Amino acid sequence: MTDRHHLLVHGTTFAAVDDRGDISGVRGNSSPDGLFVRDARHLSRWQLTVDGAVPEVLTPVADGDAMRCVLVPRGGRQEPPAYTLLREQAVGDCSFVESLRVTGNRPVPTTVRLAITADADFTDQFELRSDHRTYAKTGVVRSRHLLDDGVEFTYRRGEWHSCTAITADPAPDGVEETGTGARRLVWTLDLAPHGTTELVLRVVGRPHGERRALRVPRSPAAVNEQLRALEGEFVAGVAFPTGWPELAAVCARGLADLAALQVPATGPDGEELRVPAAGAPWFLTLLGRDALLTSLFALPYRPRLAAATLPALAATQATRTGDSSVAQPGKIVHEVRHGELAHFGQVPYGRYYGSVDATPLFLIVLGAYVERTGDEAMARRLEPYARAAIGWMLDHGGLTSRGYLVYRADEGGLANQNWKDSPGAICSADGTRASGPVMAAGAQGYAYDALRRTAWVARTVWKDATYAALLEQAAADLRERFQRDFWMPEHSFPALALDGRGRRLDALASDAGHLLWSGLLDKEYGELVGRRLLEPDFFSGWGVRTLASGQPAYHPLSYHRGSVWPHDNALIALGLARYGLHDEARTVAHALVDAAIATGHRLPEVLAGYGRDAYAEPVPYPHACVRESRSAAAPLALLTAVGGA
Repeated sequence: MTDRHHLLVHGTTFAAVDDRGDISGVRGNSSPDGLFVRDARHLSRWQLTVDGAVPEVLTPVADGDAMRCVLVPRGGRQEPPAYTLLREQAVGDCSFVESLRVTGNRPVPTTVRLAITADADFTDQFELRSDHRTYAKTGVVRSRHLLDDGVEFTYRRGEWHSCTAITADPAPDGVEETGTGARRLVWTLDLAPHGTTELVLRVVGRPHGERRALRVPRSPAAVNEQLRALEGEFVAGVAFPTGWPELAAVCARGLADLAALQVPATGPDGEELRVPAAGAPWFLTLLGRDALLTSLFALPYRPRLAAATLPALAATQATRTGDSSVAQPGKIVHEVRHGELAHFGQVPYGRYYGSVDATPLFLIVLGAYVERTGDEAMARRLEPYARAAIGWMLDHGGLTSRGYLVYRADEGGLANQNWKDSPGAICSADGTRASGPVMAAGAQGYAYDALRRTAWVARTVWKDATYAALLEQAAADLRERFQRDFWMPEHSFPALALDGRGRRLDALASDAGHLLWSGLLDKEYGELVGRRLLEPDFFSGWGVRTLASGQPAYHPLSYHRGSVWPHDNALIALGLARYGLHDEARTVAHALVDAAIATGHRLPEVLAGYGRDAYAEPVPYPHACVRESRSAAAPLALLTAVGGA
């Protein structure tokens, strides 16, 4: 087993395999290993042996959308391999398909004994993360059943039931027990001189509650054909910049990734929707903040993302207070999970509301969507949800009582509930963490924009001028208050946050760029901030760092204290353009496009903060999502900010 993992993604299903296409199921890896369907591992072992031995990798699995590798039996120079194996794999909706083509290399008949050792442990994703937590699971019953053409694994815990069925064409000659719970499917293949034979294995993972008649594609090629058609649909009709082919290529790659990252959701009237998942591998689910920012970036090019995300989030909007879920009336959901641990309440993420910014972002996207598309019917349909969201901001959110949106650390969930949600992300320049209720700067910008956009909708669509005037006044008051309380004259820069006692956390952070995007700062302050973000301590050459280097809190490999996030930079570029700093916006855009070109045209979730002057290529962040919807949509935001410049 190598340390490298390769991901195939299709909606709520993904597979992570090694260089030879195997799944070992070893726990403790920083990245998952297996076939996962809706938060559970439906294949925990998938290991190929030929003539009782692990074959040698001649051509490893290549990074990309299709898994192909070439294998041969182990040997030496004096004994050329008797046969060659071509392995192809693909992931569909709740399914995994593999073809194995074995070709003889000798002028005489050859017999090959091929085996696939398979197992399904149905482990919840939260059990596989490196957080050292354990979860009691009583009354679990695991079963294995022989099929005419394969084997089925089942898992029961109370009312929870899921299964994995493995079938093969041709059927295996036998299915052997291994003593570990795994089963070994075996074939004896007789190859004619220089002959070829092929096996096709199909895996269906049926998660709890799945009642559809699941269809498994006939081959990896059929899966890839379906995915190419979906990607083509997402890319078709977008006017890419002809004068900047690199940005055009990165935009096309991002749209193709967004096609694969669509997951099912339900609207307020039970209608079926497809919304952008946050990212693979750990977050193939609806996250409010991520889906909203993705939809916003894509809005000028693919408004249907917002048209699905908004009603999906309205349907999950909180209507009552919940302690473990951090729910409050009117609040927009942060994370929705469908796994076993969420079902039994062992993690709070079935519907988890630990986000201070998803609610204002919901209102921002609604206003932007209606303004862009003229879809007043959506504004009227979602009026009660939007008013409830405004009510949350003013009441439970803290705008009326504290003057700002406020969050408190959640012991069972997230310590920080803005976009920088790792435990030490909100801090002073020396690294001291925030204490007590936290008022994060970026969230106040979102609140300001949400109030203004909702006022516009209220005035133009809802025909409620009185309500609009109240929201406009609240926005103006917030703007004046923010510049008084957050601005640090000694740095000519806003504080990252205020703590529970109203003290400024003086870390110089990229969140200031979000204030440009939202328009919270006046022109003089905005121009100072925009130019400061392009100075060498902030700007790495690949983008703006989350925290300026030189501060004690800075670390280039910290998740939120020195790394470079593409979606963060996309918001910064939009903000720079808003304040007329077009040269600076182009600098950020070119840096991100260069980073994407260096990483196969795909922007990861996050990059390390090392400078381009020291490292000629972007240094990857070790635990980043390989495919992330905000990063996939970020090039579209750059296109909006700077055009084809």
